[in-house]
Amino acid sequence: MNRLFHSATVRLTTWYVMILTIICLMFSAIVYQITISEVQHRLSSYNSRAEELRPMPPYGQLLGEIRAKELAAARANLIIILFYTNLIVICSGGVGAYFLAKRTLRPIEDAHEQQTRFVSDASHELRTPLATMTTELEAALRDSNLKKSEMKELLESNLEEVQRLTKLSNMLLALSVGNADALQHTSFDLTSSVSSIIKRLEHDATSRITLQAPTTPAVVVAHQPSIEELVTILVDNALKYSPPNSPITVAIQIGQKVVFRIANEGEGIAAEHLPKIFDRFYRADPARSSGQGYGLGLSLARQISNLHSAELAAASIPGKETVFSFSLPTIRKSKVKTQ
Repeated sequence: MNRLFHSATVRLTTWYVMILTIICLMFSAIVYQITISEVQHRLSSYNSRAEELRPMPPYGQLLGEIRAKELAAARANLIIILFYTNLIVICSGGVGAYFLAKRTLRPIEDAHEQQTRFVSDASHELRTPLATMTTELEAALRDSNLKKSEMKELLESNLEEVQRLTKLSNMLLALSVGNADALQHTSFDLTSSVSSIIKRLEHDATSRITLQAPTTPAVVVAHQPSIEELVTILVDNALKYSPPNSPITVAIQIGQKVVFRIANEGEGIAAEHLPKIFDRFYRADPARSSGQGYGLGLSLARQISNLHSAELAAASIPGKETVFSFSLPTIRKSKVKTQ
């Protein structure tokens, strides 16, 4: 792939140099014509004055020869000067054009690398449940004494894998759609939504989550399904990556904006990984051995926050605490029409 973009850089540099060469030649032609015309004019004026002082024919012929020689010498010198000037300009411009071409193609190259990595990672994630389903089905087909209970267990296992694939495809689709104008904003109580999400997610968490919220409704204006998905991702992430039975604190604060904050204990995130945790499929553990999720949740969370200008942020103290937060405009500050 580097060879492809290197070739494209060379071709783009060639075009830049060709354009620069054409400009230099046109400019040189103009300079040449103006300079030679000025030299001819000055020589004519000089010869005219000289002929007035020495009207004898031999002097006039001699002055004509001198004029022709000086004009030829001026042309030769001007051509040499223009040649070396253009050579320096084109060579230095060629070097500059190469770096300009690299800079121009850099965003395209980065986007292509991200797309390639995305396709590769997506293929990896899709292959795992498909391989599991294939193995189980092949084993079942080879077993002629398969019992009804075992068949039911097999179907349930395959159904789980299908649900995993459905969830993955939905998340990929959500990541590919990033049109803020298509989102219909309404006013709703963020505290109520967060409370419902916590009740839905913590049924296996033995009430680990503590919600700290003001008594007054935290009314925001946003696309409610998207914000609820954002909260779900952050709460689910805290449940997955914190020790069992460790406390998780969710806080909602009302000020100039409504701020959502969730903190959990655990191993935390190293400083070098923090800038990358919102990348698609990124995990601090490259082995992907945990099997918890697809590495898409936080990327989708960032996508949602960007569509709402929600300022999603992450902070972590390794071995102690990890905090995620975002903020939304209150109904007083928002200018979005409610429906």
